[in-house]
Amino acid sequence: MNPINTPLGELARLQPSSTRVFLRHKLDFCCGGKHTLAEACAKAGIDAHQVAHELEAELATGNDTNWAMKPQHELVDHIIERFHEGLRRDMPPLIAAARKVERVHTGKPAVPTGLADELDVFWGEMQSHMMKEEQVLFPMLRRGARGPQVYAPVRVMEGEHDVHAEHLARIRQLTGNLDIPGHACATWTALYRGLQHVEEELMQHIHLENNVLFPRARG
Repeated sequence: MNPINTPLGELARLQPSSTRVFLRHKLDFCCGGKHTLAEACAKAGIDAHQVAHELEAELATGNDTNWAMKPQHELVDHIIERFHEGLRRDMPPLIAAARKVERVHTGKPAVPTGLADELDVFWGEMQSHMMKEEQVLFPMLRRGARGPQVYAPVRVMEGEHDVHAEHLARIRQLTGNLDIPGHACATWTALYRGLQHVEEELMQHIHLENNVLFPRARG
């Protein structure tokens, strides 16, 4: 396989460690996973061959869990336990921190005005999304549902993933690309680091659903 001409989503599915490289270079392997490595790197203005070398180095570490080889029910459980529960743990304190930063540091350079409201909307949509997965789609997949019977709910989830990606872009816009200002307090610093973690986890989450879980369910 030539990674240069392979879609990012396919690379991430076949070599899970590649997602660490993509995250380092801010390459979208979840919602933008249909673009080849060459196309994504050209858009980002980086050297695709250098990224391909990094992919080889990550593969050599052997630190891969290939979820494409795991049963559907194990992947569903992994998504809930790692990503859904992680968001339920992390998002409320991050929203509270954003409100504190906006209140205490109002008027200071680079204060993320409007961030807390954006996070509130994002979190509300994520809670609805996760509930639909846990109560409707995931039980179907655990029962072995495949083909036409899952087409409609899968399409809904994929469409909502695109909306989540738009929220991530908006969060980066409001925070100056999550660049921590030199005058940032401890709460401000922790807020941006926490949002960076949420972004990375959500991209992994969407990738596993869009590129592994859903294609197998479609049959």
